[in-house]
Amino acid sequence: MPFAPASPADFAKVNAGADELRRLGFQVGDATPLMPEDFFAGSVAARRSEFLSDVTRDDVDGLVAVRGGYGATYILDDLAVSETERPRLILGYSDLTSLQVFLWMRYRWVGFYSPMLAAGFDAGAGVPKGYDQESLLAAVRQTDPGWALNLRGESLIRGEAEGRILGGCLTLVETTLGTPWELDTRGAVLLLEDRGMKPWQVDRSLMHLRQAGKFESVRGFVLGEFPECDAPMAGSPSVHDVCQRILAPLGVPMVFGAPVGHTLRPMLTVPLGVGVRLRAQGSGELEFLEPAVVA
Repeated sequence: MPFAPASPADFAKVNAGADELRRLGFQVGDATPLMPEDFFAGSVAARRSEFLSDVTRDDVDGLVAVRGGYGATYILDDLAVSETERPRLILGYSDLTSLQVFLWMRYRWVGFYSPMLAAGFDAGAGVPKGYDQESLLAAVRQTDPGWALNLRGESLIRGEAEGRILGGCLTLVETTLGTPWELDTRGAVLLLEDRGMKPWQVDRSLMHLRQAGKFESVRGFVLGEFPECDAPMAGSPSVHDVCQRILAPLGVPMVFGAPVGHTLRPMLTVPLGVGVRLRAQGSGELEFLEPAVVA
């Protein structure tokens, strides 16, 4: 079911994304645009109501965001889902990190860091700024453990580690600090990615998380490509350099440059909240030790 917890999206792109999901064999409900308000897809009350209505429908197994942008944090105030409500698949990335972290910390709902209707699915499978079809279908359909995902990155610190994969967009993970749903990273393989930041801004966010104790018992890192985060001048530190300097001393396996979240390559889908084994060798691999969905 399409939903819009953050910014509005071009309706033609939303329809193209829905058509792509139908091509894959999914039944997709019709998206009903909310009345945009400022740079939000709708009022806080309307966006929260839409989400709560969709997750209580018996005929809805999953919700896919139309896009990210900004605003999902607003709907978390006073958001409550019945403890008896069956978990739904929540698909999205970027600003959706806030909602996915909230649902994980409050209800242990597995999230899916994945393309959205107007940000990945609309472009199609296997194309730049599109999505990776194989990982999407494995994530949402595989009911047995043991499937593996080639991270297509670069192993900065080699080794193997097991933990629960958590995380998402770097700045949104950081903004959970001090909230009642602050992300608990103990024992995690932490996924972090973002876009449009200067390397020194990435440095600041990583240092904030480190000084807040969020890296103390992390077992490994999966880092994104960080597009549009180029060094401001030749010879100054890059995001790659920043990650190496701050995270490498932790001595845990680390893969950099995976096409997750904001990426120019076909986007991988990564279930968040399940046990994984990270193999930081070559391009890196995630083996999922638990299924993200049940039959």
